[in-house]
Amino acid sequence: MEVIVQSPFAEIAALLVLAAVVGFLGIILRQPLIVSFIAVGLIAGPSALDLVRSDEQISLLSELGIAVLLFLVGIKLDVKLIRSLGAVSLLTGLGQVAFTSIFGYLIGLALGLGHITSLYVAVALTFSSTIIIVKLLSDKREIDSLHGQIALGFLIVQDLVVVLAMIVLSAIGIGAADGGHGGGSVPLVLASGVAMVVLVVLFVRYVANPLTERLAHAPELLVIFAIAMAAMFAAAGDIVGLGKEVGGLLAGVALASTPYRETIAARLAPLRDFLLLFFFIALGSALDLSLLGAHVSGAIIFSLFVLIGNPLIVLAIMGAMGYRKRTGFLAGLTVAQISEFSLIFVAMGVSLGHVQEDALGLVTMVGLVTIAASTYMITYSHQLYAVFERFLGVFERKGTPREPSEAGTHRNDGHKVIIFGLGRFGTAIGLRLKKRGIKVLGVDFNPLAIRRWRELGLETEFGDATDPEFVAELPLSRAEWIVSTVPIHPTGLSHEDTRTTLIQLTRTSGFRGRVAVASHHPRDTEELFASGADMVLEPFQDAADRAVELLCGAPEEERTEIPSIETEEKLAS
Repeated sequence: MEVIVQSPFAEIAALLVLAAVVGFLGIILRQPLIVSFIAVGLIAGPSALDLVRSDEQISLLSELGIAVLLFLVGIKLDVKLIRSLGAVSLLTGLGQVAFTSIFGYLIGLALGLGHITSLYVAVALTFSSTIIIVKLLSDKREIDSLHGQIALGFLIVQDLVVVLAMIVLSAIGIGAADGGHGGGSVPLVLASGVAMVVLVVLFVRYVANPLTERLAHAPELLVIFAIAMAAMFAAAGDIVGLGKEVGGLLAGVALASTPYRETIAARLAPLRDFLLLFFFIALGSALDLSLLGAHVSGAIIFSLFVLIGNPLIVLAIMGAMGYRKRTGFLAGLTVAQISEFSLIFVAMGVSLGHVQEDALGLVTMVGLVTIAASTYMITYSHQLYAVFERFLGVFERKGTPREPSEAGTHRNDGHKVIIFGLGRFGTAIGLRLKKRGIKVLGVDFNPLAIRRWRELGLETEFGDATDPEFVAELPLSRAEWIVSTVPIHPTGLSHEDTRTTLIQLTRTSGFRGRVAVASHHPRDTEELFASGADMVLEPFQDAADRAVELLCGAPEEERTEIPSIETEEKLAS
């Protein structure tokens, strides 16, 4: 089917409408935009609607999108952040990269792809999508959990591998006849690369902070400046032979140490997504689906390898380091897909003449399958763990020394109140109960919250309120109250949220006391009572009632009896 448009503007308009429609269907199917964008490219390509005619314009937008994408990767590579990588993130990230590369290469050879093509595909399979993982974990409120923080750590390791792979690929492509870069002799290109790095170092040392501080007075100008930096360095990298990708990356590194890097990254994220649409359109327009039939079996094998092999290696490494099988399983699911960098990496290989376009088509098919499948795997991670838990014992060491050391070993009987969720509300409740002489145990899966409670002199346990095994091990026999201040979010177990799940788990574990849960929506109150809650706390309503009491002349001793959290923190420090 061929659709003819009369002008480049009408063509772009048609592509944007198509992207909006496909993106909306993707939302209904709970798929990330990357899947929708790849689908738009394939639909707009020659195998379907054949909309693409303005190749030069779309290619230009595509290249700018890649430059902005690499710029945003570079701006996240702060030296302080890299230094803070824990051993688990470093070892897990490097272990997963090595495992995927080696076995992916061997699988490629077994499928008859050839040494170079197998190497490209294997390296492409090592990259996981930071955008997708962060979005899904944030939606599930698990970004601050232990497995979420470990996942973010080895994503940083993967980003560093991306950087090295891009640099190595650009170096290999120096002087290539069809490299698509500026070309030039190897010594000249290397000297130019060193000069660009020196320029970045000088810019960071003397210019970056004062310049961005002045530009921050006009946020729009700060964004324009960031885009100009990305485009300028990308163009310079292309001219000297390093490639647009490395140039854009260096531009991001030049601003990575400034206090405004998060603002720049947040404002450029929508532009990155918009421009990446044209990268996938250009990709789809270059693919002929009729020629991909021979790679269907290979795409299925590589997809199963990524969906199963990557989580297993993460689970094995974390288990060997002393983490619980549940933490390793949840962290491992986050790497069960490839990323947009995988496609960009293979596309660079095509432009250098190292691999054929059918290799890019193969990796694109793997990307579609793994990204789509892993989205559901991460969304329903708790349900999957419940299914596979009995098979995962081999991945867990006795005692799991890593996790108890995070939380401390303060558990003993005699706690009258167990609080789940150690944020500001939970901490305020815990401090006030402690002041009244009531023994409290706090539970959270955020290591920072656990550390904060310990500094305040409160007893804690590290764990997840939706983990049946963990809840059953808590000292519930003598507790009189279970209090949940955990915010509402889906657990992946049908339509239940953390609060109702916790009520069910504590009751089935033999708890005979009373349960209080926090709610920020009055419409949830009746449902929570029906689920077994004995009391529903409404922080905003309760705070308003207390404020009215004070305004109407509450006794002074009531007003000064309860200190603020900040006061307690100061006393503890």
